[in-house]
Amino acid sequence: MHNPVPGPLVFEAKNVFIVGCGDIGLRVARLWQDAGVPCTGLARSEGSAARLRTNGFTAVAGDLDEPASLTDLPVRDALVYYFAPPPGAGTRDTRMAHLLAASGDRNLPARLVYLSTTGVYGDCAGAWVSETTPLNPQTDRARRRADAEAQVRDWAQAHAVPWILLRVPGIYGPGRLPEKRLRDGSPVLEPAACGYTNRIHAHDLARVCVAAATHGTSGDVFNVSDGQPGTMTEYFFAVADALGLPRPPVISLTQAQEQLSPAMLSYLLESRRIDNRRLRKDLGVSLCYPTLAAGLAASVEAGADPAEAG
Repeated sequence: MHNPVPGPLVFEAKNVFIVGCGDIGLRVARLWQDAGVPCTGLARSEGSAARLRTNGFTAVAGDLDEPASLTDLPVRDALVYYFAPPPGAGTRDTRMAHLLAASGDRNLPARLVYLSTTGVYGDCAGAWVSETTPLNPQTDRARRRADAEAQVRDWAQAHAVPWILLRVPGIYGPGRLPEKRLRDGSPVLEPAACGYTNRIHAHDLARVCVAAATHGTSGDVFNVSDGQPGTMTEYFFAVADALGLPRPPVISLTQAQEQLSPAMLSYLLESRRIDNRRLRKDLGVSLCYPTLAAGLAASVEAGADPAEAG
C-alpha cells in the first residue's frame, strides 16, 4: 500500500467513509483510491453526490442536520473521516452528535479520525503550543470544535473504537488563496499589532490524514502545521507577491476593530505558535511544503481548482 510515511502499518483500511467531502475530503479519498481502497462519501445535496461520482467515488445521501436521514450509513468496520464543519451557532456540535448516534452500538467503525482546529487552544500570547497544552477555546466557533473532540473521545472510548484527533490551523493551497480579498483591496493589520498564526498546505494535510489513520494509535492527537508560524499580514503580503498583485493596505488595530469582521478579528487577535514535532517524530511525516514560499509557489502553479490539484 502507498503511504506518506515509511514503517509498519498500525492499521490497514479495507474501506473508507468520509463525512465532509470538500477539498480535503476529496484529496484524502484520492489518496486511498490510488491505494486501491474503495471510498464512500456522505452527500448532503445532489450536486455533492454528482461531484463524488464524477471523481469515481460512491455517494450516500444524508444531512447531518437531519438525524432521520442518517440511517444505514456504511460506517461498520470502515475507516471513518469526519471533516464536516460544526453548525454556525451555539457551543455544541450537534452534527457530530447526530453522526455518532446514527452509528448506534452495532454499526461501529474500525477507526475514527476527526479533523479539529488549533483554535481550541485559544489565545496563547504567542507561546509555542504542543498537543499537551490545555484547551482554552475563546470563541463559540472554537468551543463547538472542542465539544466535538470531547464527543469523539467519550463515544469512542465507550464503544472501544480507535480514535485520532488532528488539530489544524489555516489551510492554504490551490483554490484556497485569498485572491478575491486582495483584488478587493481589503486592509490588513499593521505588522507590529499582529499575533502569530499558523498554516498547512492542503496536499500535506491530506497526506497527514492518511498517515494518522495508518500509523497513529488510538487516542493520538496531532498538531498539523508546517511548523513555520508567521503573522496574518505576512501571509497576505506573501500571497499578493506570489500572485503578482499589489500588497493590501495596512491599518491600525483601532481601525481594524472598526472595519474588520468579528471573525477576522478573532483570527488576528489570538496568537500562538504551533509545534509540529510530534507529527514529524511520532508519525514520521515529511512535509512536501515545509515553508510558505514553497507551498505558495506550488499553489500558484497548480491553478485555481482544488479538485484538480495533486
